[in-house]
Amino acid sequence: MENFETSAIRTQTERSQFDEHSTPLYLTSSFIFQDAEDMRASFAEEKPKNLYSRFSNPNVTEFTDKIAKMEGAEAGYAFATGMAAIYSTFAALINAGDHIVSCQSVFGSTHTLFTKYFPKWNIETSYFKAEDAENVEQYIKPNTKILYLETPTNPAIEILDLEFFGQIAKKHNLIFIVDNCFATPYLQQPIKYGADIVVHSATKLIDGQGRVLGGIAVGKEDLIREIYLFARNTGPALSPFNAWVLSKSLETLAIRVEKHCENALKVAEFLENHPNVDLVKYPFLKSHPSYEVAKKQMKLGGNIVAFEIKGGIEGGRAFLDKIQMCSLSANLGDTRTIVTHPASTTHSKLSDEERNEVGITAGLVRCSVGLENVEDIIADLKQALD
Repeated sequence: MENFETSAIRTQTERSQFDEHSTPLYLTSSFIFQDAEDMRASFAEEKPKNLYSRFSNPNVTEFTDKIAKMEGAEAGYAFATGMAAIYSTFAALINAGDHIVSCQSVFGSTHTLFTKYFPKWNIETSYFKAEDAENVEQYIKPNTKILYLETPTNPAIEILDLEFFGQIAKKHNLIFIVDNCFATPYLQQPIKYGADIVVHSATKLIDGQGRVLGGIAVGKEDLIREIYLFARNTGPALSPFNAWVLSKSLETLAIRVEKHCENALKVAEFLENHPNVDLVKYPFLKSHPSYEVAKKQMKLGGNIVAFEIKGGIEGGRAFLDKIQMCSLSANLGDTRTIVTHPASTTHSKLSDEERNEVGITAGLVRCSVGLENVEDIIADLKQALD
């Protein structure tokens, strides 16, 4: 098996007659056939061939093949967004009457799927808290189909033990799905620990420069086949242009993520010693409650730091107003450092009780640490906190 960085750079589509060194863009909606038999055999899937870019495209295939290799997966399918990947994965694999068990701290749109839309189709979700993970089996029912989790979680930066959950899923014959967006395949490969499917928002660290949207699901071939058939008929395909951008981004993923993590650890250490900060959550800080689990399953700690500012919601707002260099944005995993205050923005419609349930306290700030000089990042955070 090639090393990670080599696969990221050298996995490419077959060269065209022009012998290009770098993969070109295949901006075409459809593909032609040589004759009636070629067309029949292609549509019958008796031979591998691109038919239509909603089904497959050379740029999308290259990107998918790279992520599948990085994650140690058998197959994959790429989507227009991360949420398209998550929704399509569930929609392809669950039926009315099925049950999902999920960690409570999940991305807001995933939470909305579980609580607003899936119940319309008689699909129920039970949440467990990260601190109560050892009791997850009490939430499993005879009709439970899927065990789902994020690690690290968004935005509370909780760490869940992939090996433990992989064993639980196997014991109860559940489909084990992991959102690996915060870690990327460079820092963590959930399939090694028993995950059946891994999903990503490629919009985040995989692109890494805040340019395009994308998503992907990789995993066991038989499950990906179901997801492919669902997506082929419902149309959430990744565009060839975005796939081309994302595949290029993967060539520098390892070196970018290394630097993100180096900066994030220094930021976390600075915040831990600031008098106006009550709490810092970063997987590779020894003060993190799941530090040992993080060290076991992650290469480095990622680029997201969560911290609690004194002064609650007003303290969080005042902090954002004083930020000068860092960006106020809803994205993360960008070259540019981004800060958000969930209680006054992304999760402001929730009650205090609902926010606390998912680990979003009044003064919680999420910092996506970028690739600027770390001294400049810290200086901006310091002046805003002071």
